[in-house]
Amino acid sequence: MPRRYLDIDKLLANWQFRPGQPLVRRISGRDGRPLLQMRVDMGILQLEAEGRPDGERPHGFDTFYDYLVASAFEEGEQFELDAGRCVEVDREFYQFYHRRVCWLSLKEYGLAAKDAQHSLKLMDFSSANAPDPKWALMHEQYRPFVVYHRVQAEALAALEQATPQEAVALLDAGLSELETLRRQLAEQRPFDDAFLDKLRGMRTSIVEQYDLGPTLAEQLAEAIAAEQYERAAAIRDQLQGKPAP
Repeated sequence: MPRRYLDIDKLLANWQFRPGQPLVRRISGRDGRPLLQMRVDMGILQLEAEGRPDGERPHGFDTFYDYLVASAFEEGEQFELDAGRCVEVDREFYQFYHRRVCWLSLKEYGLAAKDAQHSLKLMDFSSANAPDPKWALMHEQYRPFVVYHRVQAEALAALEQATPQEAVALLDAGLSELETLRRQLAEQRPFDDAFLDKLRGMRTSIVEQYDLGPTLAEQLAEAIAAEQYERAAAIRDQLQGKPAP
């Protein structure tokens, strides 16, 4: 009987690892299902493109987060994140992080934003039910990074749909969200202003490239500063979606 080799030497040799550079590719499984592969140091990660990245359905649910929400509803006050559940939460964070990086590398911005949003929902739930504040902080320290990825992906997806105004609006909302996070975290741990700087730079680039005028929010601020209160009221009505008189 011929010897069966289990090493992946050939795969690694044909796809060289480059430190600091995300290397991602799409492939199809033997059954035709879409898969992603990421080259990492000393190996290759393979992720499902649909559902949970590892292809599992925890307790029959699409994700472990979905299982936790259903369990919390069913168990009520008896619900708790025990050690086993905490391990599974950690696993899901790790998996969705890797797939988010894959989607960003492949310029699949809508899918990257979707995976980032899943991570934020899981973070909200796990922090609200954390058995240990240190365990919650282990995930919460990455919230600005995940928000940055989500906002960046949403804005780039809007640009792909030829809506630069929407991209700017999303960036403005994201910048506001990150500013709020910075204030909340001011006394707990350092905040990386690089996320804010990158989003501001992205916003400036879009405004200049598409020759966009000031947004309604900026026009409102200018009108108030100039004490043009009738104009400010009209702009505020536009922001609130009220019809012009």
